Amino acid sequence: MWLKPEEILLKNAFKLWVTEKDNEYFVLQRRRGYGEGGGGLTGLLVGTLDTVLDSTSKVAPYRILHHTPDSQVYWSIACGVTKEEIIQHWDWLQQNIMRTLSVFDSSEDVTSFVQGKIRGLIAEEGKTCLVQEDDPEKFREAHLRFEKWFELPPEEKLVTYYSCSYWKGKVPCQGWLYLSTNFLCFYSYLLGAEVKLVISWDELWRLEKTSNVILTESIHVLAHGEDHYFSMLLHLNETFVIMEQLADYSIKRLFDKESFQREPALSDPLQITKRGIEANAKSEQFRTFFRLPKEENLLEVHESFLWVPFSHFNTLGKICLSENYLCFASQDGSQCHVIIPMREVVNVEKPDSSSRALTVCVRGKRALRFSEVRDYQRLANTIRSRCGISASPQHSASSESLINHFEDNPEDVTLMVGQKDSSKAVSTEALMTVFHPQDVENLDPKMLKEKMKEQSWNIHFSEYGRGTSMFFTRKTRDLIVRGVPEALRGELWLLFSGAVNDMATHPGYYTELVEQSLGTSTLATDEIERDLHRSLPEHPAFQSDTGISALRRVLTAYAYRNPKIGYCQAMNILTSVLLLYAKEEEAFWLLVAVCERMLPDYFNRRIIGALVDQAVFEDLIRENLPQLVEHMTDLSFFSSVSLSWFLTLFISVLPIESAVNVVDCFFYDGIKAILQLGLAVLDYNMEALISCHDDAEAVTILNKFFDSVTNKDSPLPPTVQQASVGNNDKASHISVDISELIREAYEKYGNIRLEEVESSRKRNKLYVIQTLEDTTKQNVIRVVSQDVRFSASQLDELYNLFKRQHFLSCYWTMNSPALLHHDPSLAYLEQYQLGFQQFSMLFSLLEPWAFCSIKSTLSLWVFRLIDENQDGLINFKEFCCALDTLYTGSFTNKLKFLFKLHLPPVQKSCGAALLSLSIKLTGRGKVDLQAYLKQWQNEILKKEETIKDLPRINQTQFIQFSKTLYNIFHGDPEEESLYRAVAHVTSLLLRMEEVGRRLQEPSSPPESKKPANTTAGEESSTEESSTTPESSDTSSSHNSQDLSETEWSFSFEQVLASLLNEPAIVSFFERPVDIQMKLGQAKVAQLKSKTNK
Repeated sequence: MWLKPEEILLKNAFKLWVTEKDNEYFVLQRRRGYGEGGGGLTGLLVGTLDTVLDSTSKVAPYRILHHTPDSQVYWSIACGVTKEEIIQHWDWLQQNIMRTLSVFDSSEDVTSFVQGKIRGLIAEEGKTCLVQEDDPEKFREAHLRFEKWFELPPEEKLVTYYSCSYWKGKVPCQGWLYLSTNFLCFYSYLLGAEVKLVISWDELWRLEKTSNVILTESIHVLAHGEDHYFSMLLHLNETFVIMEQLADYSIKRLFDKESFQREPALSDPLQITKRGIEANAKSEQFRTFFRLPKEENLLEVHESFLWVPFSHFNTLGKICLSENYLCFASQDGSQCHVIIPMREVVNVEKPDSSSRALTVCVRGKRALRFSEVRDYQRLANTIRSRCGISASPQHSASSESLINHFEDNPEDVTLMVGQKDSSKAVSTEALMTVFHPQDVENLDPKMLKEKMKEQSWNIHFSEYGRGTSMFFTRKTRDLIVRGVPEALRGELWLLFSGAVNDMATHPGYYTELVEQSLGTSTLATDEIERDLHRSLPEHPAFQSDTGISALRRVLTAYAYRNPKIGYCQAMNILTSVLLLYAKEEEAFWLLVAVCERMLPDYFNRRIIGALVDQAVFEDLIRENLPQLVEHMTDLSFFSSVSLSWFLTLFISVLPIESAVNVVDCFFYDGIKAILQLGLAVLDYNMEALISCHDDAEAVTILNKFFDSVTNKDSPLPPTVQQASVGNNDKASHISVDISELIREAYEKYGNIRLEEVESSRKRNKLYVIQTLEDTTKQNVIRVVSQDVRFSASQLDELYNLFKRQHFLSCYWTMNSPALLHHDPSLAYLEQYQLGFQQFSMLFSLLEPWAFCSIKSTLSLWVFRLIDENQDGLINFKEFCCALDTLYTGSFTNKLKFLFKLHLPPVQKSCGAALLSLSIKLTGRGKVDLQAYLKQWQNEILKKEETIKDLPRINQTQFIQFSKTLYNIFHGDPEEESLYRAVAHVTSLLLRMEEVGRRLQEPSSPPESKKPANTTAGEESSTEESSTTPESSDTSSSHNSQDLSETEWSFSFEQVLASLLNEPAIVSFFERPVDIQMKLGQAKVAQLKSKTNK
């Protein structure tokens, strides 16, 4: 590897280098401790220095220095891991540089030319390398060490590296932490003690920052049941963020099958960089805070002041710019932020150079003035270009007239919230306005209070703005806590969730979805139909066809839009409430915002998101309710009881008139609002929960509490309000007002920060997914153990190997067939499956004999034989049953397995078989549950196969069967005797067949043909004993042509009886296999087999 020329003053310091070659201008040196005679104390010292220190001269065991005869200064220009690599560089210098150097007169000119040439070579290499790092030279050196020490496949992309200490027991090892796309690696070498650690990100159970008495601050990693601690990191927070992002990236890509098409920095696992990872983390945080669509990425950040008209002062904060949004968030504790879609910007006024300020004019005759912006001119130009605005004064006049138009025609301002003309096929009114229209003349105290709330919000709108560019402040939250008026609920939900932006940028999208999904029949639509009448059945809106039809359309359209989620229980309850206060199209976009942004991974078969938030909730209980924790050490009870709280946002446990207040807070503060309320509920019932004796009593206490929650300010009539389950017992329980409960939740637990919640989500997601994966593994092992003779520990290791092989096919590509067909919603056995290539590599590591090479035709036949459902994929049970037969089966069963390999349809031409496999893999579509049920029924009814059920084997198949036996025996210590035994059995079977045919035929065939047939069989067996599988392919076709004149076949009983008479063959197949050794060897070689592929 060429290096940026670096001056070395003492080339022989400490005598660490030995000169191998030299000439007038260059010296090739070898590091002591490497190569020939590299042992002893020198080797230990040099190895330790190479690991601990970070210097160019200590990167690789070979280097090339440049010098001139009249100078004592040497320059390092190349290094190499192997002698072959450094010799290539040396030869290139000899052929291309040495002749040129004689032209120069002075040493300075020689050195200047060499340095320029080397820099040119490095620059040329950099053009083909997409790695963009802060210090390319050091990064290339680190990548060299990474490849040398860990021997991972060349596709593996190093992201970054750090110097740190790894605690092995109570002893710290100083070394280097390497973070790559798929692996966390550590290497240390101190005085002969080498420490090497390689952990794949998909194996992590825990990743967190910790501190204790010994380690002030460290990063804790839990994998394979072992704890690993990394400390003494110079940039611990940066390191942790990168590790967190890489682990999250691996989980999303391998378990969630996310393709990152909208995130170019992550779309190719071969091109992941530290810069891309950090940018993605910031964009993720940016989108979460401002509730922006997933397509948005954070492009620029500018520190500035924003003039806040309602407070009459400038607030310090940051301008965040994405492709389609200009956002501002304060940093002075005022909790003020504003979101301006670029589509709303009508002008950017000429910047003020004196105060470095610019003014952004938006629809509705409003303007935002940003001052003290360092790069204000460029920011103004960027905003103009993204909005398509020209800087000409003519445009300013037209924009002013546009503002005046909106001022004169306020009804047109509704365009800014994306309310387009909808199709007549969908409902254009919120169900609450249809089934409970407000009576303007009603002077009921509750209605008066409702009017006062509306007035408060109108005053707020006049001060802070209304619509997409409204200021969000503490006052906004205070109004939310007090309750949103019925008439404004739908509008505010759209605004706070960000759904208003989705709707504005996708006009007509929902109508198209409804038309496309109309009449489709899927598993999701069947489940939707089943649950339609279970959605708020007490509410009049869902006792009529109007409400039911709207609910059907929204749920079906979403299932059509996002088949990955489809439909999940609890979505019907949530959507019902959304339809009460929002128009049908608005309800659809609200559902999109909830399922895809605000509650990620909630609505799928494994409800991972809800389980993760329950784990976050447990952490918050430990932190905020220590008294409850002391009494109830097992907090899993709260996980089970709170599942419906998270899945339905308390809608399923609270009366509808109270639950909507919770939904108000959720759309403003996200999951933080639900966590706060959950803590407040437990705190309110603390004494009762502490005094209860069992879980059932605790559940009863909580149910009675929820039944007693009321909304004293709700203007809804009794016919609309939801009847509580425990109305009869309400007299014995003091009623609690929902507004008071929410206010108490904000007062006591409002200090929970959204950033902490998101960090806790990532930390707990690893544990939740690995727990689910472990449950899957235990279920699979329990099922498979009934059909095989492997021990539980052996099955555990086999499963880990099988799963790792599945992931090895996914690590370096986004389009792996195994990854595309991985579906966690399938039955346990079908979740991880291997295609032919993956199976072939794993089987070659585990098969008991040496016959099955990766590209072997036999490997394909084994695959086709055990692929019972012929879908081109092998599940774990099929794989284990085959191995069980080959490892622990009787002589008869092993022979039967080999015999069946040579029967049709298993034995096809290799090309045709592989083609059919690829067609099956690419053609596999949605899961056919009926086919699964039929397959399950067939397995139950399947009777035990006997040897009499096997068909006869013809002459071509028998010759191939003989070849297989020869290949199996090849390399065995008893190879010669085994070959003779096969030849003897082949000859005997052919003679037996000939005798049988003579007895059955009325007249004997010509004598000349009898010995010819026999001789052909004997010759073929003799030739096979001295040929390899490759060469025997040719002979088999020749033999089959000779024998085609006379058709003959054998039954399995004949073959078995003949082979049983050969003690050498019987002892070979009955020889026990060291299963544990095989598993250990496969575990070590699995990753290397990918490397050497």
